[in-house]
Amino acid sequence: MKVNLSPYSNKKICVAVSGGRDSMALLHYLTVHGGDFNISVSALNCEHGMRGEASERDSAFVAAYCGSNGIELHSFKAEKGAFKNENDARLWRWQCYESVLSAGKADLIATAHHLNDSAETVIFNLARGTALSGMCGISDEPERRLIRPMIGCSRLDIDAYTEENNVPYVTDESNLTDDYTRNKIRHNVLPALEEAVDGAARNIYRFSQLAAEDEEYFDRQSDKITVNRFCFGYLIKPCSEKVIFRRAAQKIIARFYRRKDYTAEILNRLFELQSAENGKKFGFLGLFAVKENGGVAIVEEREHDNVSAAIPFYENINSNRFISFAGRIVCAVYGEREPEALDYLKAEKAILKSLKFDIDKIPESAVIRFRREGDKFTKFGGGSKSLSDYFTDKKIPQSMRGTLPLVCDGSEVLIVGGVEISDKIKLCAGSVNQGVFICVDPLKIN
Repeated sequence: MKVNLSPYSNKKICVAVSGGRDSMALLHYLTVHGGDFNISVSALNCEHGMRGEASERDSAFVAAYCGSNGIELHSFKAEKGAFKNENDARLWRWQCYESVLSAGKADLIATAHHLNDSAETVIFNLARGTALSGMCGISDEPERRLIRPMIGCSRLDIDAYTEENNVPYVTDESNLTDDYTRNKIRHNVLPALEEAVDGAARNIYRFSQLAAEDEEYFDRQSDKITVNRFCFGYLIKPCSEKVIFRRAAQKIIARFYRRKDYTAEILNRLFELQSAENGKKFGFLGLFAVKENGGVAIVEEREHDNVSAAIPFYENINSNRFISFAGRIVCAVYGEREPEALDYLKAEKAILKSLKFDIDKIPESAVIRFRREGDKFTKFGGGSKSLSDYFTDKKIPQSMRGTLPLVCDGSEVLIVGGVEISDKIKLCAGSVNQGVFICVDPLKIN
């Protein structure tokens, strides 16, 4: 078994170890060969309690092995009955990984997925009618700092390595049954393919790599028609190429808004929305899409649908300069004494626009809320009109208007978050206390 460790030189790698053959082979390989690349190796074990005494036994085995071999081990144990299914346990494992990474105990988390695992995933997704993205198999996930060093190794390669090097391991009995779909593919479908076509698993893995290259190309094309509108959602520019449009919509829904239950019907309806009249809406999965300027804006349904939602402007402002409202951060900062967090938000380009104003001109009765019928605004430089007419003059799209946080005193709008302040609170020569009101995109800071 040969694993290319050069991409991980000088890194701290924490191996996710269950005690099974694959993860023990990876841990052994890294401890033996990692020194050649100045790699620091530790281990991580998550005892989810879903297999009772068997999972406790496996975790004890990992702890004993790491202890006798001087390997630092990060152990996590869930309460009994904490998880109803494997998906819940998987999400918990991700949290365990993140805790190790965020604590600086590792630069990367390594899992023992291999070539056959990737082939099984491709077959499984193909049988479910997946799109091209489902044909990409298993690979590294840089954004999660997750690596799969053995992904190019077959199960036979790993079996031979553990035997030649006397690597100890435990067996998860649940992997021996056909009670799960993946096990049926592992025990029956893939072996049958190997018998019919020599090297089928490796060929499927090679196909998944080619599919991943194609997917990266389409992903770049979809980026060209996607506009990040900060806390106001995302806009897909007019696009007649259905395959590109669908990928742009899929990325916004799944990656940015983390909605996994989208369907082909939803993607098709979003594409067809381009042909509707401006302002036409389509709601789905806690999001809504609206036709604008020939394209489609996708926005998250938030508290702006509840017109009664409001918080006092001065609430906690003296002790906590940041105010959270409807899933985003708005902030009133005094003078030049900006908190460090504001510098971070600026560096991350999470702030749409900073609006400076005279904080002494904000009445005690002011609140932060979304728009309501009858709101009026005195724009900077003078001239009062309805907020609706102001939005029209400024060409603020319909999808944005309900998401803009406002500072209001009754029906008088003093600040339109991310856009403009009222002439009534502008700084002048006699101003003493300067405030700064910001709008922050929550997707930029998650």
